[in-house]
Amino acid sequence: MLAAQTIFSNRPAESAASGTVLLQRSATTDSVIYIDSGRVLLGVVGTGANAGVIEHQLGVVEGPSWLEATAAVLNLPSAVDAVAQNGVQFHRLPLEEFRASLGTCAPGVQSMLLDIARSHRQQTELTVSRLAKDAEARCAEWLLSHAEASEQGGCTVQLQQRKRAIAAQLGIAPETLSRVLRHLRELRLISGSGRTVDLVDPVGLRNLAGPSAPCQCSV
Repeated sequence: MLAAQTIFSNRPAESAASGTVLLQRSATTDSVIYIDSGRVLLGVVGTGANAGVIEHQLGVVEGPSWLEATAAVLNLPSAVDAVAQNGVQFHRLPLEEFRASLGTCAPGVQSMLLDIARSHRQQTELTVSRLAKDAEARCAEWLLSHAEASEQGGCTVQLQQRKRAIAAQLGIAPETLSRVLRHLRELRLISGSGRTVDLVDPVGLRNLAGPSAPCQCSV
């Protein structure tokens, strides 16, 4: 299954110089990349003057290896940016052929691959979210994802965990979480104290967190 020597025996290799962006987060692609040689950095690229440069690094792929195969297995866009660290030699395999090859595996193997891919994707998305968003955006996203409809028709969050535990989930210090919540109150995006937080302006929180932020209440 997916033996590179067999698959790419009659396919031309490509090369990429240092700094070449091979994958972009959330961008769809019709092929899967196999790195023959060289190193590729995975993470989140910067913006402005740092556009195309890995600003937050998550890992390194060194050939021979498939690049972001998890996305191909799940038929999803890449969860990370991928930038060549040095001269890279690689092949491209059409996504349809990649998935067709997976389809030749035994059902138990396919199920196992899907389970592994889903778990890896979930962890990657969580890590990328923490890196790509500042503390306020992360906190707004967390509040939206834990919101429930209140009896008054609004949205509310019950803080059932200690702030230290919530801060750990967000990858920030407890003091930072307290500061962010205070600032969100000053912006009149939330209100309340203690263990109950009312989402005064869910739309404003969504704008802060990003359009993909989940919310259990109508926004």
